Amino acid sequence: MKILVTGAAGFVGFFVCQRLLQDGHTVCGIDNLNDYYSVQLKRDRLAQLIAQSNFIFQQLDLDNRAGMEALFAQNAFTHVIHLAAQAGVRYSLQNPHAYADGNLSGFLNILEGCRHSGTKHLIFASSSSVYGANTKVPFSTEDNVDYPVSLYAVTKKANELMAHSYSHLYDIPVTGLRFFTVYGPWGRPDMAYFKFVDAIAHGHPIEVYNYGKMKRDFTYIDDVVEGIVRLLDHVPKAVTDEKAVNSKARYKIYNIGNHSPVELLTFIEVIEQAMGKPVEKIMKPMQPGDVIATYADVEDLMRDVGFKPKTSIEDGIQKFVDWYKSYYAASA
Repeated sequence: MKILVTGAAGFVGFFVCQRLLQDGHTVCGIDNLNDYYSVQLKRDRLAQLIAQSNFIFQQLDLDNRAGMEALFAQNAFTHVIHLAAQAGVRYSLQNPHAYADGNLSGFLNILEGCRHSGTKHLIFASSSSVYGANTKVPFSTEDNVDYPVSLYAVTKKANELMAHSYSHLYDIPVTGLRFFTVYGPWGRPDMAYFKFVDAIAHGHPIEVYNYGKMKRDFTYIDDVVEGIVRLLDHVPKAVTDEKAVNSKARYKIYNIGNHSPVELLTFIEVIEQAMGKPVEKIMKPMQPGDVIATYADVEDLMRDVGFKPKTSIEDGIQKFVDWYKSYYAASA
């Protein structure tokens, strides 16, 4: 298979590309290498991919319409795994236009590319953020998601709606994945776990929002990759559901989470243990755009592809800390 992976220099994209290359696929990766966080970290990920003969890289912005049209016209991608996006809940309060450009216009270019090139299956990254102000847990893909609390979440829900319409109109098989707080080695420096480890390493205090009264369903990167790979050949079928919806779309949404939410203060304790030292905590109120808890219902994933994320937070954090110490020691 020849597979397009967007966001190839990003955290999830990097690991997905690695796995696909190991499995013998030809992978074309694109990324705009923006400076939302360390470009050097992105380049260091990318260097490991470029070294492999069955990997092709092109620096390209998703909202470059002509560039995206040319990319699809020049390649016969059997599958597309769309992971590129402007990430971050809080950053969407500061720079909302970046989310419209990358997450909306960019995704439209992906859909148009799939439409005109006969892509066999599009898999795209959504987010647990779409559940917004929902209070029923665990979060199910059957739940109403009409109450987003950040623009980032709005763009991800819009992606789901756009994907459904293109699947319905043009018979494109599409699978959307709602990721739940993905973490692990080579992760994003803007994520809380990375900031906490970095603060402890440098003897700085950390800020703990909502006074620690939050829960997150942390999902280790290897589990996310396994879920994506298992779904690659699991093409959705059109289903007329019990809600009297008559759609021709071959379209399905899955949660990918650990199904095991962890209290924020417990999470910090695990990090302290892995780092071998405590950290000073500055308690802060809830931040705009945040939610109290995330918790994934993964029954559909288990039923359809026989997989449930299973890496414990203790094992996952230890692997991240080991990577962090090695990476920054090497670059010091």
